[in-house]
Amino acid sequence: MVMSTDDNLIEYQPDILEYGIDDFDSYHTKAREDILRRLRSEWWVRGKNFKVELGSVRTNYALEMNDTKLDETQFTRCAVYLILAEYALPQLTKWNADGDEDKFQVMMMHYRKKYNEEFNNILQDGVRYDYDDDGTVEDIEKQPFHTRRLVR
Repeated sequence: MVMSTDDNLIEYQPDILEYGIDDFDSYHTKAREDILRRLRSEWWVRGKNFKVELGSVRTNYALEMNDTKLDETQFTRCAVYLILAEYALPQLTKWNADGDEDKFQVMMMHYRKKYNEEFNNILQDGVRYDYDDDGTVEDIEKQPFHTRRLVR
């Protein structure tokens, strides 16, 4: 599963396929892996199994994050920004030795900033994760950045 597609890239950078690269399929997979790694590092609480109360529901909290329980649509914009900043645009820049930035380097910095802002906004708003594994993510299951969670 991927969090974004080439169509999503075109929404944010309409001319991205006009520079000689036919598709970015492999980069969508890499971006997903990068985002999941960052989520495990910055959002997921690791440690002993413990119980989490979600309203009236108590559930076991596993040691490792289960990617299939994430609502990955929440990360589409984040994945697009990451692909543009770290995979697509670096291929297009001339990397001038004299230190002058070309338009692709400027765009890379812009999208890198947008990626970090979007990722942090998702953490602040709450990651949609189906803790009880019922196929839907209720509002109560939307967990913000882990430092704000009470862990018992």
